[in-house]
Amino acid sequence: MVVVGLGRFGRSLALELTKEGVEVLGVDSDPKVVRTLAGRLTHVVEADSTDLDAMRELGVAEFDRAVIGVGTNLEASILSASVVLELDVRNVWAKAISKSHARILNQIGVHHVVRPEHDMGKRVAHLVTGRMIEYIEFDDGYAFAKTRPPRALMGRSLAGYGVRQEYGITIVGVKPYGEDFTYATPSTVLREGAEIVISGPKDKVERFSALGDDNGPRTERRKPGAAW
Repeated sequence: MVVVGLGRFGRSLALELTKEGVEVLGVDSDPKVVRTLAGRLTHVVEADSTDLDAMRELGVAEFDRAVIGVGTNLEASILSASVVLELDVRNVWAKAISKSHARILNQIGVHHVVRPEHDMGKRVAHLVTGRMIEYIEFDDGYAFAKTRPPRALMGRSLAGYGVRQEYGITIVGVKPYGEDFTYATPSTVLREGAEIVISGPKDKVERFSALGDDNGPRTERRKPGAAW
């Protein structure tokens, strides 16, 4: 994996990939950044990522994945992406800082464009309302969320209530209070303090999550061996 641009985004990504056992070639034009990451990545080099010959000499063409982490310098971001694409890297990801930046990256052929600040802002906006514990939205308007079930579902099996027919979402996982997550089945019965993972169209996921607002986390501890 090649990571071009080792600012906050690129550095975090490169270090996390390294922790996961991925061999990472980090490229940055700032010698201070390169020195800081020396020995922490598989390879880290100082180079101009907009220079086709320099990137070819680094062997970038031999990698099948690359991430362009350059963000604030739009020209460097776009040129670096075009260089990596010209070297026939098969799977190229790039960070964009604006909608127009993302559009240009898409137009030159970048396979995956991400907007970390924008995406995180949308995610946090859903979390700060208190309706959701976790939230992930996909480009096609589909979303996953971890939330708390409405009281109307307590003590009833999912099959008996007909959640999908009633709300247009699917409960895919359940975490009973004090226990681990498990797959939801038609016979699953929700109890007080439970958390659930739901999926479905964004608007329906948001609407269903809002129903659980009055069902905050349980504060009392469950006695050993006690039944729900």
